[in-house]
Amino acid sequence: MSMSIYKRIDSLNITLPPLSAPVAAFVPYVRSGNLLYLSGHIAKTDGKPWVGKLGRELTTEQGKSAARAVAIDLLGTLHGALGDLEQVKRIVKLMVLVNSDPSFTEQHLVANGASEFLVEIFGHKGKHARAAFGVSQVPFGCCVEIDLVAEIQ
Repeated sequence: MSMSIYKRIDSLNITLPPLSAPVAAFVPYVRSGNLLYLSGHIAKTDGKPWVGKLGRELTTEQGKSAARAVAIDLLGTLHGALGDLEQVKRIVKLMVLVNSDPSFTEQHLVANGASEFLVEIFGHKGKHARAAFGVSQVPFGCCVEIDLVAEIQ
């Protein structure tokens, strides 16, 4: 993949959101050595929390779209933290929390929305370790929350 990260983002008609302030007592990111830890980002639609429980109000495909949207927001935070996404050496890990009905068992497929997008943008550097959990609730009733760890140059 010789195309720059920003050209890939532009080719998908994506505009990275600005770095936003946290809504509670935490910071949006912390750098420790060559690792950058991003706080959890919730799914939004039209700028508002994307509310719903997977397996009840939302389908797996809708959850996958929500996870992709969260990954775009995470890229906005990465860009805000670094000033240049080309400084990302590797996406190391995602933790994906899926607001799930107790019978819902496709959290891994929901998480693929973020994982596949990061590989689409970063290529091999976007392949990462991951955990996907079904949880009884996410802040604001959102359907998905994701945090990210990146290795940076």
